[in-house]
Amino acid sequence: MRSIFVNLPVADVATSRAFFGALGFTVNEQFSDDSTACLVIEQNVFAMLQTTERFGDFVVGEIADAQKTTEVLLALSADSREEVDRLKAAALAHGGGEWKEAQDHGFMYGCSFTDPDGHVWEVVWMDPAVASGEKDPS
Repeated sequence: MRSIFVNLPVADVATSRAFFGALGFTVNEQFSDDSTACLVIEQNVFAMLQTTERFGDFVVGEIADAQKTTEVLLALSADSREEVDRLKAAALAHGGGEWKEAQDHGFMYGCSFTDPDGHVWEVVWMDPAVASGEKDPS
């Protein structure tokens, strides 16, 4: 089984911990310190939230400023439309920002927000029957 570790530069690890904690995520303290928080998104899905200085230790070249440019879209699945709305509302209430309006395609519903550092997070629910191929999306 594979794991994925998405690495993101953040201005302040404590602010990021508080923001994502308010959205219901936890931090794996074994892989965290003053410059990094290992955000647990799912069993094998993690976001390594690193101070810009620490992030710089792993890259060559300039670090994108997510407040000025979009460097990545991070998409998370949701179990329901209500979970999509709950996550966006929690993000906006705890320092996140609007990015795009909700999109409702009937069989698929999603919204987007930015975290305090400007990284774009999308949350999407899809009708399980459509996702499994049992039902046509139209």
